[in-house]
Amino acid sequence: MSHAPEANKDMRDLSEGWRVSDGAHSVALPVPGDVHSALLAAGIISDPYWRDTETSLDWIHESDWTATKVFDVEAKDDGHWTLSFDGIDCVAEIRLNDVLLGLTRNRFLRHDFDAGHALLAGENRLQVVFRSNSAEAERLAAASPYPVPYISWNNRLAHYNFLRKPQCDAGWDWNIALSPVGFCGPITLKRTTPARLDDVMVRQRHQPGGDVRLEVDLHYSAFTPGTVEAELVCDGMTTAHSVQVWPGEGKTTLTLTIKDPDLWWPAGHGRQHLYALKLRFGTERRSLRIGLRQVELVTDADETGHRFLFRVNGREIFMRGANWIPADALPARATPEAVRDMLTSTVEANMNMIRIWGGGQYEPDWFYDMCSELGLMVWQDFMFACNLYPAHDRDWLDSVRLEAWQQIRRLSSQPCMALWCGDNEVIGALNWFEESKADRDHYVAVYARLNAVLEEAIAEADPDVAFWPSSPSVGRLDFGDGWHDDTSGDMHFWDVWHSSKDFEHYRTVQPRFCSEFGFQSFPSNRTIASFTEPEDRNVSSRVMDVHQRNPGGNSRIVETLARYFRFPDRFEDMTWLSQVSQALAMKTAIEFWRSAKPRTMGTLYWQLNDTWPVASWSSLEYGGGWKLTHYLARKFYAPVLVTAQPDEATGEIVLWAVNDTAETVHLHVTACRVSMSGLISEAGSWALPCPTDRPVEVARFPADSIGDTEFLNFSWQDPDGAHAGENDYLPRRPKDYRFADPEIHVEDEGESISLTSNLPALFVTLDHGGSDIWSDNGFTLLPGIPKVIHRSRARGGIHGDCKIRHLKN
Repeated sequence: MSHAPEANKDMRDLSEGWRVSDGAHSVALPVPGDVHSALLAAGIISDPYWRDTETSLDWIHESDWTATKVFDVEAKDDGHWTLSFDGIDCVAEIRLNDVLLGLTRNRFLRHDFDAGHALLAGENRLQVVFRSNSAEAERLAAASPYPVPYISWNNRLAHYNFLRKPQCDAGWDWNIALSPVGFCGPITLKRTTPARLDDVMVRQRHQPGGDVRLEVDLHYSAFTPGTVEAELVCDGMTTAHSVQVWPGEGKTTLTLTIKDPDLWWPAGHGRQHLYALKLRFGTERRSLRIGLRQVELVTDADETGHRFLFRVNGREIFMRGANWIPADALPARATPEAVRDMLTSTVEANMNMIRIWGGGQYEPDWFYDMCSELGLMVWQDFMFACNLYPAHDRDWLDSVRLEAWQQIRRLSSQPCMALWCGDNEVIGALNWFEESKADRDHYVAVYARLNAVLEEAIAEADPDVAFWPSSPSVGRLDFGDGWHDDTSGDMHFWDVWHSSKDFEHYRTVQPRFCSEFGFQSFPSNRTIASFTEPEDRNVSSRVMDVHQRNPGGNSRIVETLARYFRFPDRFEDMTWLSQVSQALAMKTAIEFWRSAKPRTMGTLYWQLNDTWPVASWSSLEYGGGWKLTHYLARKFYAPVLVTAQPDEATGEIVLWAVNDTAETVHLHVTACRVSMSGLISEAGSWALPCPTDRPVEVARFPADSIGDTEFLNFSWQDPDGAHAGENDYLPRRPKDYRFADPEIHVEDEGESISLTSNLPALFVTLDHGGSDIWSDNGFTLLPGIPKVIHRSRARGGIHGDCKIRHLKN
C-alpha cells in the first residue's frame, strides 16, 4: 500500500552516507533519522530519558546543524532532474553545489526541488542546513501582527504553533521537549521526461449491485510538451490511455470496475482482503495494495440530537479503541518493528479503531500499511492541536493547503482510513486564552480561515471518507462547546481526571461517540528502574516529577488511590496500585458507555502509547509493555460483553449483555455472590439471545441482595465457546472490603502458570520481571478454582522470579 515508486534507472536513492555537524560535533546521520539519536549513537550525549537529563540537551535544538552528502552522477542526461525529500524537520535551507534550491518550513510536506541547473556531471555536494526550530518559532511570534497564544502550561518550548512540525515536540502533558531535527523519509534524485508523477489519488465508488468502481487520479508536473502513456492494473484487468501533457501541473484519471469484490473489513468483522494495484505513468511505476470497503460517517438526527457512528460496508459498527501519539520522542527509535509490536497489541486488546491525534504527525506509509493489514480503522486528525494558529498568514495557509492535498492523496488508497478530522481541541482553545476570550470574534474568524482551507482541500480531493471539522465538535460551522454536549457529535470527557471527580461520574453522560477520556497511572517498576536511581523511587522525588508532565498529576494519582484503595506501604506497590486504579476508571467508563449502545457508538480512550518513560494516561507503557489497563481492555473491549451497571432510579444492579458482532449470539450467563471469607453462593443462571443492535437485560438484583462483605462474579459463554468471559461487580469501593491474605499456590511451567487460592483475590497480577504478554492479567481468583494463564507473545524481556500482587488490607 506504500506509494513508494518502484526502482528504475532514472532514480537515485540519496538516503545513505549523510553526516551532520554544528561546527563542534560531526556525526553520521541515518535517513530517516534525527540529530539527537545520531549524537546519542556516537556517544556525545547521554540518554535524554535518563533522570533529569532533558534540559541539559537544549543546546541541540538551539543550534543550527548542517547535513552533508557527496555523490556522483556519471552523466547529466537530458530530462528534468528533481531532488525530493519525503520530509524535513523542519526549517531548513537546501543547497546543491552551493546553489540554493529552496527553503523548507513544513515537516508534513514532501519537497520536490528542481535540481538540473545545479547538478554536475561527476561529484556533487548536497547540503541541508537545519535552522534552530526554537529560534525560528520565537522570531515568527515576534513578527506576528497580533498575539497567537499557545498552551504554555503544556509546551516548555514557546510558540511552536507557528511551526508546521509535531506540536508535541515542544513538550506536552505527557511528552519530553526535545524538538528534534532531521530527515523523516527517503531522499531521491529522479530524472523524468516529459512529465513527473507526483501524487496518486484513489477513490472507491461502491455501486448498488455490489461492484466497485475505482477512480485513480494521477497528479503530475510536466516540463515539456509531450505524450505519456498511463496504465492501471487491478484484479487481472487493465485500463490505459495516452495523456497529452503541457508544461505545468496536470491530472489524468483512470477508471476500472471490479465485479463481485472481496471486501475489506475492520478487525473482528471479517477478512482484511487486499488487492494489488499497479500504476504506470511513462517510465514511472508504482505498486499499491488496496482494500475495497465503504465507510460512512452517520450524523443524522434522532430523538436525542444527532447520531455519530461509522457504517462500514452497510454495517453500523461500534468503534472500540484508543488515541495514538507518536511512537517515540526520538524519531529514530520509532522503527517499523517497534510500531508493529504496539499495533499488534492494539488488535490483541479487541480494538478496531485508533485516532491519530492532531498534535503529533501523519505517520509514514508503512504505518498505515500495518493498520490496513491488521484491520485497524484510522480516525486521522489534521496536525493542529490545542493552540491557536497564524491563519492570517497567506503563505502559511498555502503551505497548509499543500500539506492537506499531499496527505489526503497519499493516504487515499489505504482501506484503514475512516475519517479526516480538522483538528484536536482548537475550538475549545478559543476559550483558554485571555487574548481570545477578550476578542473572540477576531480569533474565531482566523480559526475559520484555517478550517475552511482544510474543508476546501477535502472538497477538491473528494476522498471516499468523511470530513469532521474538529474534535470534539457537535458539527460543521458550530463553534460552541462540544466538550459537555452528549447529544450530538463526538465528545472529550475529562471531568474525572482534570476535575478530580469520582470514577462513577463517567455514568452521568452518554456520549454519542467519546473520542477522548482517560486516567493516569505510573509505569511499571521495571520501566521506572530504566530511568531512575534507587534514591529517585519516591513519588515526590524530583526525577519522578520530571517524568510527570501534567501539573499536579502525581498528586492526583495518589489522592485517587486514597479514595478507592487502602494506601500501600511500599513505593513498588503504590505504582502497581496506580495501574489498578487506572484500569478501574477505564472499565467503569467503557462498560457503562457500551451498555448505552446504540446512543453511544464508539469509545477511544486517551491514550494508547507513550513517547518516553513517563507517568501518563497510556495503556501501553514506553517500550510497548502492557499496563493493567491494556489487559482489562482485552476484556471490556471483548466483542461480546456482560457488564453489571447500577440503576440510578431503583438502586438495583442490572446485568446487561452487549454484542458487537454481526450476528445474534446465544449466551449462557451464570452469576454468584462471593464473600471475603471464601463462601460462594449461586445468584442465578440464564440463557438468552443477544442481538447486535442494542444491549439486552439479563437480570436484576436488588441492592440489598449482595451483602456488605460480598461482590458479584459472573461469567458467560456461547454454545461454540467463541465468546466467553468473566466479570465482577463490587457494590462498594475496594477499600471498604476487608480482604484476607490468601494463600496463592503457583505452578510455573515457563510457558504457562497455574494459580490456585484458598480465598478470593482481586486484580491478581503476574509480574514476571519481563515484558512478555500473558493471556490474562489483573484477574480475579475464586477460592479453589485454578486459573491457568499462558505466555501469548514473547517480546524478549528478561525474566526473573515470579511476583504476584493482589488487593489486600
